[in-house]
Amino acid sequence: MAVTILVLIPLVAAIVLFAMAPSATADRLVALVASIGAAVLAIVVSALRLDVDVMWIRSLGIRWHLAPDGVSIALILLTALLTVGVVLHTLHGPPPQGGSRSTLLGCVLLVEAGALGTFLARDALLFFVAFEVVLVPMWVLIRRFGDHHRTDAVRADAAGRFIFFTVLGSTLMLIGILFLVYHQGTSDLDVLAAAHADRLSHGLQVAIAALLLTGLGIKVPLWPLHTWLPAAHTIAPTAGSVLLAAVLLKMGTYGIVRLAVANVPAGVATLSPVLAILGVVGVIWGGLACLVERDLKRLVAYSSVAHMGFVALALASGSHTGLQAALFGNIAHGIVAALLFLVVGDLKEQWGSADLAVARASLRDSAPRFGVPLVFGFAAALGLPGLVSFWGEFLALYAAWSPAPGRPVALLRACVVVGAVGLAIAAGYALRVLRIVWAGEGGNPAATPVRDLRGVRRGLIVTLVGAMVVLGVGPQLLLHLSDLDAAGVLGAVRR
Repeated sequence: MAVTILVLIPLVAAIVLFAMAPSATADRLVALVASIGAAVLAIVVSALRLDVDVMWIRSLGIRWHLAPDGVSIALILLTALLTVGVVLHTLHGPPPQGGSRSTLLGCVLLVEAGALGTFLARDALLFFVAFEVVLVPMWVLIRRFGDHHRTDAVRADAAGRFIFFTVLGSTLMLIGILFLVYHQGTSDLDVLAAAHADRLSHGLQVAIAALLLTGLGIKVPLWPLHTWLPAAHTIAPTAGSVLLAAVLLKMGTYGIVRLAVANVPAGVATLSPVLAILGVVGVIWGGLACLVERDLKRLVAYSSVAHMGFVALALASGSHTGLQAALFGNIAHGIVAALLFLVVGDLKEQWGSADLAVARASLRDSAPRFGVPLVFGFAAALGLPGLVSFWGEFLALYAAWSPAPGRPVALLRACVVVGAVGLAIAAGYALRVLRIVWAGEGGNPAATPVRDLRGVRRGLIVTLVGAMVVLGVGPQLLLHLSDLDAAGVLGAVRR
């Protein structure tokens, strides 16, 4: 029951928070107890590899099968621990605009419940149900609690674009899942992976892989399916931006691994050239957009498109190293994006906007506790050795240079060269931001300085910086965790 309780804790807490009166003060206690309780239980479930497997909907053969493994454990822990951070950040900030604090916290916990269910689900249809749980609360975060310096029409457009694209992706993903389940005769992901697509023709595998990769590619998002992401990040409150970057995007890439790579390997192999090309185009596109973008939150969003491009390139390689790089890059981007959105969100809260063209006092002189984490965040974003993002990007390029047998070596090596150019562009936009915001070049020394980080919010930032350094110096902590199960996912390919 522990695994089921892990999902139910944030789900029940969210329902309680939604039912509270706007003036209630118990929301603080409910949110803290639920988020911390879920985090502790997530650690226990992951450490002991607890699972539950019982019949859920007998007439459809759908099982309530939840279990962690090496592929999902890091994502489960990232989700649970970041939710604690988001709740603490929200409770130690100003009252939210657009609705009550209990509603905002309820949305945060409902997103956590759906994400945990997704990472734990070992039934394809249960996976889809859990995946869809996150969409409505995230829409509410963007629509109701989004940037109130923008007009209502702008908030509505960002929220509407988010829901339209993600529901379209869900539809394609569901069609792919139904084709897979119908032809294989089961929705159990363990059974499906062990079957090695033995009942599927090559053409059918390609069709299912195309549906799954397109549907989940919208959610990652891959270029050119990314257009909803910058608007959503720009408008979303800090809590929404952190969850969107560090949790929701990871659900897309995890879905590609769990549904497509594991179950229709030949189809993914056939489409790998397209996946690689879209990945590196996203790297270049996102980097070039960052070079000219004026809104700092939107810039960080475009950088996410670039980083997810490296994950796509790693998956296209088809090798064990590539899958390890994709899984590591997922976690690395989650940590770095969470740090950057927390810092930028707090700065925007005080500045009133995130426009880089506005002359402001330098963070180096006026608010070093903001400035130093910003330096670490953008240093990680450009792939600096010693920080966490380096390993995901380096291993992605290495894996694509020496892909699995049967993959187009010349094409993938050309993609590696393009990806390396993307790293140079990343250095350019990172230094541009630090030159303007941290060093204050072209700024106004007489401008009112921001209040520096302190208290709980400072502790959250320091924790994320520490995680970036620890995993940058000791990548084996994550690579060892997923090594055996990543090899198991690729079992169908190796045969």
